[in-house]
Amino acid sequence: MKTSYDVLVCGAGPVGLWLACELKLAQVDVAVLDRRPTRTTESRALAIHGRTLEMFGLRGYVEDFLAAGQKIPLMEYGALDTRLEFSSFESRFPFTLFLRQTKTEEFLEKRALALGVPLLRETEVTQVKEDGAEVQVTTSQGQFSAAWLAGADGARSLVRHQAAINFDGFDGRVTAMLGDVVLAKPPEGGGVLSMVTSRGALMMSPLGDGAHHRVIAIDAERSSVPKETPLTVAELASAALKISGKDYGMGETSWLSRFTDATRLASAYRKGRILLAGDAAHIHAPMGGQGLNVGLQDAMNLGWKLAMVVKKQAPESLLNTYHSERRPVGQMLFDNTLAQVALATNFTPPNLSLRNTMNDILSFPDVNRRLASEISGFGIAYGYDSVVPETLPMHLASGKRVPDVDLIVENQLATLYGCLEKGEWVHLALSSKEQDVSEFPDWLDPHIVKHITAGCVNDSPSLAGISSVLIRPDGYAHSVTMI
Repeated sequence: MKTSYDVLVCGAGPVGLWLACELKLAQVDVAVLDRRPTRTTESRALAIHGRTLEMFGLRGYVEDFLAAGQKIPLMEYGALDTRLEFSSFESRFPFTLFLRQTKTEEFLEKRALALGVPLLRETEVTQVKEDGAEVQVTTSQGQFSAAWLAGADGARSLVRHQAAINFDGFDGRVTAMLGDVVLAKPPEGGGVLSMVTSRGALMMSPLGDGAHHRVIAIDAERSSVPKETPLTVAELASAALKISGKDYGMGETSWLSRFTDATRLASAYRKGRILLAGDAAHIHAPMGGQGLNVGLQDAMNLGWKLAMVVKKQAPESLLNTYHSERRPVGQMLFDNTLAQVALATNFTPPNLSLRNTMNDILSFPDVNRRLASEISGFGIAYGYDSVVPETLPMHLASGKRVPDVDLIVENQLATLYGCLEKGEWVHLALSSKEQDVSEFPDWLDPHIVKHITAGCVNDSPSLAGISSVLIRPDGYAHSVTMI
């Protein structure tokens, strides 16, 4: 059995699988270790936001997700009545896709196996030791070694613990009930229901399978029940009836659980040859359905950087930008989920009045767009004082995401994201004049950059006035040249 790799990924959840896919796409020798014998049967995550769909689109791997999920044009924030809107963003995916995590993992495992990633199940990591030159990994199946180790092994990450990386934050203070339930009388409209009253909070959303709804309830009188206490559908229905006056005809359940608002953030995303991604780096209450998305985007950011370092196409210092770019996103996640918890779990008259005020404030388009840019990921930008830059104007700049546009390349119709499917750097010239490449990173070999001269089929607000743009493999602009 092969035991030595360039990179080992600990954890075969969505984050670990996508990271392995990105590394294998770049021809890196990578394997995934996971203690479980099969994929999870619990759909912990449900929402796939617009930027994550763009991320899949950057690799030509989005259609399976779109066909299996349910598109939701609006998203709730803190269980407020006024929804977040995504239609103002320049994107092919101005919506949230509701899809069970079980399907997401199925699709990502399918891609990983098609790319040739070894998926070593029933291989539990028990010890990690870095000696400066490589990482030694002890497992239930024997000893492995790698130049780099990525911990995508969840909230209780052994990799994080063994690397002695702090996981600062707060223990859970509020306990919520969760059930994936068949409803005989689902909410009208087929979308997301959320409400907060003096009796508690209730949220419902379709799971995308045409049968089940995810029901989350917080009973104001039972908000400190221990997380380990078994939940029954009768208790969940009783809470829904108390809060809303309806039990929605709750019947068959595929999953019942309790969760808390425990919120923590790793102090470092990199320590030597060990890196963290996903829940190993950040945990929070599932407000706004952001955890899976932020984790997958961690993996996208890390994948191309680690691949270039492994292949000696970039200096090792490039990996420091993984921490400097992604940890601020983790901090933003930390803050906005706690803010939403405060809005959704305090049932006193002052907080209910605050909710009324927030409902009014969210009706202002610029405010709505600002929060929508966080939840969707469309507003994430690197190299700014804030990871979410100004909401308007939408002009492309260094560090911002590049939207997909239709192009004419050598008299053929193409898409910009189609030019990035192989995970390459792309230098897109929107003018026929000779382009200055002085803004390439000094370590980047121009010969490994894909150079394209093209014209836009339709006007693009983001690309207006742009002569050329150097695009990173993860679809963010490294540098922009104006006309």
